[in-house]
Amino acid sequence: MSTPNLDQLCINTLRFLSADAVQNANSGHPGLPMGAAPMAYVLWTRLLKHNPANPQWADRDRFVLSAGHGSMLLYALLHLTGYPLSLEQIKAFRQWGSLTPGHPESHLTPGVETTTGPLGQGLSNAVGFALAEAHLAARYNRPGHTVVDHTTYVLASDGDLMEGVASEAASLAGHLRLGKLIVLYDDNTISLAGTTSLTFSEDVSLRFAAYGWQTLRVSDGNDVTSVERALRAARDETQRPTLILVRTTLGYGAPHKQGTFEAHGSPLGPDELAAAKRNLGWPTEALFHLPAEAVAHFRKSLERGQKWEDEWTKRWRAYEKAHPDLAAELQRRLAGDLPADWEAALPTFPADAKGLATRKAGETVLQALGQKLPELVGGSADLNPSTFTVLKGQGDLQSPDSSPEGAQGTSGGPWGYEGRNIHFGVREHGMGAVVNGLGRHGGFIPYGSTFLTFHDYMRPAVRLSAIMRLGSLWVYTHDSIGVGEDGPTHQPVEHFAALRAIPDLLFIRPADANETAWAWRVAIANRRRPTALALTRQNVPTLDRSRYASAEGLTRGAYVLNPGLQSPDLILIATGSEVALIVEAEKRLAELGIKARLVSMPCWELFDEQTAEYRESVLPAAVAARLAVEAGVSLGWHRWTGPQGDTLTLDRYGASAPAARVFKELGFTVDNVVAKARALLGR
Repeated sequence: MSTPNLDQLCINTLRFLSADAVQNANSGHPGLPMGAAPMAYVLWTRLLKHNPANPQWADRDRFVLSAGHGSMLLYALLHLTGYPLSLEQIKAFRQWGSLTPGHPESHLTPGVETTTGPLGQGLSNAVGFALAEAHLAARYNRPGHTVVDHTTYVLASDGDLMEGVASEAASLAGHLRLGKLIVLYDDNTISLAGTTSLTFSEDVSLRFAAYGWQTLRVSDGNDVTSVERALRAARDETQRPTLILVRTTLGYGAPHKQGTFEAHGSPLGPDELAAAKRNLGWPTEALFHLPAEAVAHFRKSLERGQKWEDEWTKRWRAYEKAHPDLAAELQRRLAGDLPADWEAALPTFPADAKGLATRKAGETVLQALGQKLPELVGGSADLNPSTFTVLKGQGDLQSPDSSPEGAQGTSGGPWGYEGRNIHFGVREHGMGAVVNGLGRHGGFIPYGSTFLTFHDYMRPAVRLSAIMRLGSLWVYTHDSIGVGEDGPTHQPVEHFAALRAIPDLLFIRPADANETAWAWRVAIANRRRPTALALTRQNVPTLDRSRYASAEGLTRGAYVLNPGLQSPDLILIATGSEVALIVEAEKRLAELGIKARLVSMPCWELFDEQTAEYRESVLPAAVAARLAVEAGVSLGWHRWTGPQGDTLTLDRYGASAPAARVFKELGFTVDNVVAKARALLGR
């Protein structure tokens, strides 16, 4: 049994391993690790259910360092408890090629559950983790067979709680009564630029209580007994998430800098670091002193972790025998594998000159996929009747303890954690982060939906989904000036370019119903990067694929719609609803003796990944006359049109009027396409 002296030795080991690494790198944030080390120590050695030898064990507790700037605390915990993170990697903190980057990256470092650093995102991801656990437990646990049962812990800072995304996610967590979510708030009263009293005087406890959280206080963050007592009380509360406000001292032990913003984001400096070590009775001769007794105590996590996992494995084997179908499904989901026949569910759409909105086609596709893929779970930011992203009959993901009396949902089916439709409310930023949390937890193909113009509210989460290489699905509807009467505030213009600018994100703007089906197919298949779909509000013709090339061409990013045309005079390129314009324009041009190649280009990123030979076959260099047609900004299009090409694009905001009138007034007509094409050819 540990003694207070051993506890203190271990805590100081965490403190100075962190501070030494920051000093060695001459870069980083020593203040949080030095102040928060006691609560992290208690959590990781007394409560956190994890197995350092198997960081991906499915039923482990999740720990999220939302205050990602304090990354050295997490790396110190990982190294000391026995994760595959060597001391050499600690010494390479913040250096090129190391597993210890300045802020934690989940795809890089074993034991890092989610990428954090942008404040508020980690706490909000953790809501997704807790929601994932609740859903999987409700769907798969059976009487006498509990195979999903874990808790999500967060270490958050003042900055995390200031960020609006955390407020959105915390409000949702309280509403959903996610009792297995516990947040340790490092309440040190210091931010990067000074004391929090400059900007942050609210009663955080009352705010979270209003969200429906249990709130607890620890007045002295160095009191490990009080910290443990609060954590156990939080774990005993099953009906509410818990916020534990722990009063700490930033940079604890540093005699001149503790409790000041100077300890936040810069190394202590050799003199102050040495003074801190003397102050806390630590050897000053060299960096990276690791007492054998402390290391041995931390490494007991390996034995405990293996015991926990072995016990779970026994339960899992009994579960497999009792419920083989459920076990196989859950195992497949957690492995990230897709059912062998999932693609067979995808519908095809007959040619139709009137057509339908691609958001409506997307709804049809989603229902078919939902029957095949139980891991497909998501919702919208209070826009289900407009984005058509409800999984019909699959239930509302709600707390089973909340009363459905008077509630009006749109899905039908069960009410409880087993439901697959998440009602995010008007919380785009929070929705994005929660979706990423579902994706990082494992076992889900998560999606979030809103109008394309509101992508701006959730861009940080979309960017992080790309950094983390998550298969998050972003379903954006009302994708252009075709929104019509709602006007320029609701008509995305610059958003295509903004999304295309995010590395490792697939931005797909399908031209018709069949391209929409293929777009969903690409999105589902891409489990290692996110996809954003841009779908129309207005109807668009469903192309006759007996006359035009198969919509399967979408999988290559761009393809020739009329491949039978030989020796074209020019190339017309379009995306989304504007493909219908170039299709009609080609007919007019043919009457004038002008041969136009038609190229549908729904996804620049996929096209860019094709071979040079394929790209040349679609956009041959010999055809310099090219016109790109898209109801968005021109930025980027000249890469594809070349110096002798032109664009029919929209470098201005839209207007409020019926969609057809807006398109006409802003030049998106067949006549204008024909005129611009003729001008390119000098005819």
